[in-house]
Amino acid sequence: MAHHAPAVDPAKLREGLGDLTGKLRVPLLIAGAVGLLAAALLSLLHGGDAVKRFLFGYLWAYWFFLTISLGGLFFVMVQHVTRAGWSVTVRRLAEFLAANLWVFAPLSIPLLLGVLFNGSGVWEWANPELVEHGPNAELLQHKSPYLNKTFFLIRCAIYLAVWSFFGWKVASLSRKQDETGDVSLTQTMHNWSVAGLPLTFLTVTFAAIDFLMSLTPTWYSTIYGVVIIAGCAVSVHATLAIFVLLLRKRGVLTEAVTVEHQQDLGKLLFGFIVFWAYVSFSQFLLIWYADIPEETEYYLVRFEHGWSFFMAMLLTGHFIIPFLGLMSRHVKRRDSTLMFWCVWVLFMHAVDLYIYIMPRLTHDAVHAAEAAGASAEQLAAIGVPLSLIDLACFVGVGGFAGATLLTAAAGVALVPHRDPRLHEALAFHNT
Repeated sequence: MAHHAPAVDPAKLREGLGDLTGKLRVPLLIAGAVGLLAAALLSLLHGGDAVKRFLFGYLWAYWFFLTISLGGLFFVMVQHVTRAGWSVTVRRLAEFLAANLWVFAPLSIPLLLGVLFNGSGVWEWANPELVEHGPNAELLQHKSPYLNKTFFLIRCAIYLAVWSFFGWKVASLSRKQDETGDVSLTQTMHNWSVAGLPLTFLTVTFAAIDFLMSLTPTWYSTIYGVVIIAGCAVSVHATLAIFVLLLRKRGVLTEAVTVEHQQDLGKLLFGFIVFWAYVSFSQFLLIWYADIPEETEYYLVRFEHGWSFFMAMLLTGHFIIPFLGLMSRHVKRRDSTLMFWCVWVLFMHAVDLYIYIMPRLTHDAVHAAEAAGASAEQLAAIGVPLSLIDLACFVGVGGFAGATLLTAAAGVALVPHRDPRLHEALAFHNT
C-alpha cells in the first residue's frame, strides 16, 4: 500500500557498513582457515576413509552457504522482473549475497578433486571400477553418458560461470546507478534478470542433481531441483531479515528499512516455508504412492537406523512449528521474535540438507552391520554420523564466504539511493 514518502536524510541513504568490514573480515578469514584445517585433522583422527568423511561434511557446509547466495540472486532478479518498488531498500543486501557467488568457484575445488579421484567414496558413478563391476554396474553404465567425470566438470564450470556472471552483473549495474543516476539502468537490470532467471533456475536444478541427487545414482526425482530451490528461497529470506535486524540495531538502515519491510520479509519467509513443505511432501507422496523400488530406496534409508527421528524433526521443525510461529503479523513486526524464527528456520534448513546428504555416508557400513546381525541401537549409532567434522567444515566454508561477502559490501551504500523506485520503498506500508 503506497503512502507519501517521508522525508529521509540523503546521507542516511548513502551509509555503508563503514569500519565493520575491516573489523570482521580478517577474523572471518582466520575462522575459515582454522575451521577447514580442524576438519581435515578431525577426519584423519576419525579413522577409516578420512577423505570421504571430510568431503561429506564439506559438501553439506558448501551447499548450505551456496543456497543462501543463490537465494540472494533469485531475490534480486525476481524484484527486477516484477518491477517491485517495496523491496528497493532491502535489495542491496541481496545483491551482496548474489555478488558473492564467485567465491563458490574456488570453494568447490575440494569437491571437484573428490570427483576426479574416482569419486573418493562419495560419488559411486565416478569410480570406474564400480561402473564396470559394482553392484549397480548395469545402471551406472546406462547413465554414464551423463554421469561421467569430464561432462560433470564441464557442467560445473557452466553452473559456476552463470551464477558468478549474473550475480556480478545485477550488483554492478545497481552500483553504477548509484554513481550515475542513470534511470535507464533500471530497464537494463530488468532485461538481464529476465534472461538470467530461467538460466539460474535450470543451472541450480542440474547442479542439485549432479552434486546431491547423484550421491545415490540409482535414485531419481523429477521435482528434486524445485525442492532445493525452495530451500534457497526459505534460507535467503531468513538471512535478509537477520541482516536487516542486525543493521538496524547498529543504527544503520533505520530510516530506509522500516517495520513494514520487516513484516514483508517475514511474510515471504512464511510463504516459502509453506511452499517448501508443499514440494517436499509432493516428492514424498508420489514416490510412496507409486512404490517403485528404485524410487523408494531413498526414503527407506531415511526412515530407519536413527534417521526417522530427523525426518520427524524436519516435518515439525521446518513446517508445523514455524508455520504456527510466523502466522501472526505481530511476530513479524517484533525484532526479537522475528530474529528467533529466522535463526530457527536457518537451523532447520541445515538439518534438511544434512538429511539429503549424510545417510549416503554410512549406507554401506549400515548394510554390512545389518548383515552381521547388529542390534537396532548399534545400527542407529552407525547410521547417523553426527561429528565435529561437520561443524568445523561449516565454520570453514562460512568463514571464507562471510569474509568475501564483506569485501563485496565494502564501500558500497546499503541502499540503492538513486533507484527511480526508491520513493515507493520509502513510502511503503502494509495494509
